[in-house]
Amino acid sequence: MPLTALGVKNAKSKAKPYKLADEKGLYLLITPGGGKLWRFDYRHDEKRKTLAMGKWPDIELAVARERRDNARKRLANGEDPTAADKVEALAIASAFETVARNWHASAKTAWTPRYARLVLGRLEADIFPHIGKDNIDSIEAPRLLEVVRKVEERGAIEMAKRIKNYCSEVFMYGIAEGKCRRDPAADIRRALRKPRPKKHMAAVSPPEFPTLVARMHAYDGDEITRLALHFTLITMVRTQETRFARIEEFEDLDGSSALWRLSPERMKMSREHLVPLPHQAVTIIRRLREISPDSQHLFPGSTKTGVISENTMLYGLYRMGYHSRQTTHGLRRCASTILNETGKFESDWIETQLAHADDDKVRGAYNAALYLSHRRRMLQWWADFVEKPTSVYRIAA
Repeated sequence: MPLTALGVKNAKSKAKPYKLADEKGLYLLITPGGGKLWRFDYRHDEKRKTLAMGKWPDIELAVARERRDNARKRLANGEDPTAADKVEALAIASAFETVARNWHASAKTAWTPRYARLVLGRLEADIFPHIGKDNIDSIEAPRLLEVVRKVEERGAIEMAKRIKNYCSEVFMYGIAEGKCRRDPAADIRRALRKPRPKKHMAAVSPPEFPTLVARMHAYDGDEITRLALHFTLITMVRTQETRFARIEEFEDLDGSSALWRLSPERMKMSREHLVPLPHQAVTIIRRLREISPDSQHLFPGSTKTGVISENTMLYGLYRMGYHSRQTTHGLRRCASTILNETGKFESDWIETQLAHADDDKVRGAYNAALYLSHRRRMLQWWADFVEKPTSVYRIAA
C-alpha cells in the first residue's frame, strides 16, 4: 500500500533503522533517533544505487513523489539521477545569485539591518532577474554592463554606480571562494554614465571666511544659537548631530582627551563616530550647562523634539546677512576647503572627521577611532584658526 501523509507523520522510531515503502522505488527510512529520510532505489548501468531526496517534514510526501518521478524520467533518458543532481547542485552553487547571497550573509554583520535589507533588495530587483542563474565565472563585462544600464535608463545614475560596486564585491568574494577568476565589474566603470555634479550647500569662499567668523562672534541674537553655530563650525559635524547632542555623549571634559561619542543610531550608520574636542568646544559645552543646567540636551528648545529647530542656526546666518550665501551645512564645506588648502593635513583625516566613511575615498574596514590622534591635532588647529579672524578682520559694513 502506498504511504499516506498521516502514516508518515505517525511513524515511530525503533531500536534499529527500518523502511516504510511507498511505490516505484520510493521509501521512507526511519532512524533510531527519530529521523525520517526519503530514499529512492534504482538501477543504472546494472548497478543498484540509492538517491537521497531530503528529510521529512522539510520534504513532504507529495514533494518526495515529485522528485522520484523526475529521477525516473532521467533514468528513461539514460541519465544517472545521482550524477545529474550533483551537476545541478554544482551549477546552483556557482550561480551568481548563490555567490551574491553568500557574500551578503558574510558582509551584513558589519552593516545596520536597514542597510543590509537595502543592498539585498537592490540585487534582487535589478540583478538577480537577469544574471542570477548564470554561472558567475561565465559573466563577461558586456553582459554585466547591459544589466546595469537598465538601471541607468530609469535615470538612477548614482544607483547604477552603487549596484555596479555591489556586483564587484560579489565577484571579488567569488574569486576568493574559487567560483570565478576575475571581476568584470572593474571593466565597466568607465562605460557608466557620469552623475550630475552635486549641488553643494552654499558656503563662502576662504577670503570671505574671516568676516563670517567675525559676524558669528558679534551675533546679538539668542546666545544658544550663536554657540550652536560656533560649536558646529569647529567640530565639523552635521546640523542634526549638533541639535540632538546629549550630555552623556561627551567624555573626559575635564581631562586632556575630551571626546564626543556619537552612536551608530545617531549617525544612521553601522558604526559610531568619535569627535575629538578642541578646548574651545569644551568651553562652549560648559557655558551651555550654565544656561540650561537641568537639560540632558546640549541645545534645548521649545519644540516637539525638545531641541532647537533645524532652522534655528540657518535663520541666525540669515540675520548676519548670509541669505543664499552660507548655510549651516555649508560650514562643513568651509572647514574642508580651508583644511585641504593648508596642505598640513591628510585628506583621509578630513574625510573621516566629516564622517564620509561611505565614500570611495575611505577604504577598508572602518574603525571609529581611525586617525583619532591626527584628527585631535587637526581640530585643535582648526578651532585656533577660527578664533584668529576676529582679532584681525573688522566686520564688513
